[in-house]
Amino acid sequence: MHQPVGLDATADLFKVLGSSSRLLLLRLLASEPSGVGVLAERSEMSQPLVSQHLRTLRQAGIVTVTRRGREALYQLADHHITHVIDDAIAHVLEEKALDQGETDEHD
Repeated sequence: MHQPVGLDATADLFKVLGSSSRLLLLRLLASEPSGVGVLAERSEMSQPLVSQHLRTLRQAGIVTVTRRGREALYQLADHHITHVIDDAIAHVLEEKALDQGETDEHD
């Protein structure tokens, strides 16, 4: 059986999204384009770590960078990724609520 077109690329995307730090940066970028310093401050990560994650996201085509003088501003390449992240978070929270509901019923 042939794999559906795009399955491998989608698996690669999920590998990149498999970091809570990168997910946090993407959620921050969903609200507004930002530089490394702002992202480091808001995420409470070091600037080198933020830069490393942004490099990974840029190589995956998830974020783009534009330069304003010496400042590099990062932004989402498109907002489809926010829907993927939001849906995944909603799924996890629904599962957690179901699990807690089942536990509560048996207590």
